[in-house]
Amino acid sequence: MQITYHSHSCLRLVLNDGTTLLIDPFISGNELSDLTPETVTADYVLITHGHGDHVGDLLPIAQKNAATVIGSAELASYAEHHGLKAHGMNIGGAFEFPFGTVKMVFAQHSSGLTQADGTSLYLGEPAGFVIQADGKTIYHAGDTAYFSDLKLIAEDFKVDVAFLPIGDNFTMGPNDAVKAAQVVEAEQTVPIHFNTFPVIKQDPQKFVAALAEKNLNGKVMAVGETMTV
Repeated sequence: MQITYHSHSCLRLVLNDGTTLLIDPFISGNELSDLTPETVTADYVLITHGHGDHVGDLLPIAQKNAATVIGSAELASYAEHHGLKAHGMNIGGAFEFPFGTVKMVFAQHSSGLTQADGTSLYLGEPAGFVIQADGKTIYHAGDTAYFSDLKLIAEDFKVDVAFLPIGDNFTMGPNDAVKAAQVVEAEQTVPIHFNTFPVIKQDPQKFVAALAEKNLNGKVMAVGETMTV
């Protein structure tokens, strides 16, 4: 499995058989992104929650690629309303897809997409994803605060790589993310959801150094960088 970080919370997973998963494709309006909606490919698009910086370019990407959208039941209905294929899930549920298993887990946050008229469209509860494929386990925490039940991830899974938000203000900040890393107990922790906007400006290297002080492995991925898991 190859995982590429595309800034903010966007990840692209290419599995050993070539299946491609795209998570939270916030591209348009994101100055840090190295992708373009017109050229990115995906077989599945996973959305953690219904905020604009996570839904992002879901609609044009999924339409162009005939991709299946995976997210909350409400997000799936939103995708289907726009003519897309979708698989709706909910917190605590898991499903075995052709590529592997996805489980939706708690994230403490909110979820609603601002419409053109300024109203907010409710798109289900926020979530994280635990993805098991190619014999590996990947945890994308979505946008979340620190909460004690993050320890349940470690009780149920041996996580190879955890992607945790560190931006603060909208999500947990670096200090809480270190606590989260301690209870998730992943083999490696990668920071996400930082530096896209001034209000979430952080130094990811300081976060990784704080992990090392707790005898945890951390890695800062540059935009466009790929790791093999």
